[in-house]
Amino acid sequence: MAIAKLSLLRWAGVCLRGTALLISAVLSGCQSPQQALQALAAAHGQRLQVLATEPFPLAMVSPLTSQPPARLRVYLEGDGRAWATATQPSLDPSPRHLLVAQLALDDPTPAVYLARPCQFVSAPHCTPAMWTDRRFSEAVVASMSQALDLLKTRYHNHDFELVGYSGGAAVALLLAARRDDIAHVQTLAGNLSPAQWVRLQQLAPLRGSLEPLDYRQRLALIPQRHLFGADDRVIPPAIEGYYRQQLGPGACLETAVIAGVSHESGWQQAWQHWRAQPVACAPKFSAD
Repeated sequence: MAIAKLSLLRWAGVCLRGTALLISAVLSGCQSPQQALQALAAAHGQRLQVLATEPFPLAMVSPLTSQPPARLRVYLEGDGRAWATATQPSLDPSPRHLLVAQLALDDPTPAVYLARPCQFVSAPHCTPAMWTDRRFSEAVVASMSQALDLLKTRYHNHDFELVGYSGGAAVALLLAARRDDIAHVQTLAGNLSPAQWVRLQQLAPLRGSLEPLDYRQRLALIPQRHLFGADDRVIPPAIEGYYRQQLGPGACLETAVIAGVSHESGWQQAWQHWRAQPVACAPKFSAD
């Protein structure tokens, strides 16, 4: 899906726009989220970059490979630090726990880590609404879809596998519903239905956000696997049953609830097992 008038390969370096946050981090003697991600990438011989997508530039860490992958795995970050307190939005939604980036960097297959809008890099449109009520808005999905276009131009891959963590799962599903180059989707602790999630957790509706299940007929055609932690209190495994029921019996859908795993802990070990396992109902891949 080409984005009209999108300037491809507009790659910015590691000069991120979180200047005030970086200065604050230096003054406080603490490492900022941007610095932490940059250091993690450097430790794996990679670098933090910014994709010039609209309306939100997106931070990413990508592999250095001379061999074009037939299928590129893209890890989509979760909601990060959306809220500072139960009633006060965060001033910076960048995740403090770099679980998803670590999973991507540890992956032996060609993999890209892609942050969500306003994480690690700021932009004029970055307001608290964009990582709270509007975290799954049309503007957010549009920027993420442009990022996939840029990656495809860079790597010349045939298609994508999306791996979404937490709220990144909803973004992965929304992307799969509108693109024709998503081979399959895997999610970890995934928010598969934000509308049902707020009902289960007795939260206010996410006004301005899209709902993946509004595209259930399209999603039912996408091979997908969803992994949940048995000890997860943020995204309860009960959301799986609702999602499965809404997709219907003909969907190519595999799920598992993993003992001893919570929302943030246990995923590195669990994913080492699952990441190489093909989705049970997915057809074998051929680039021809």
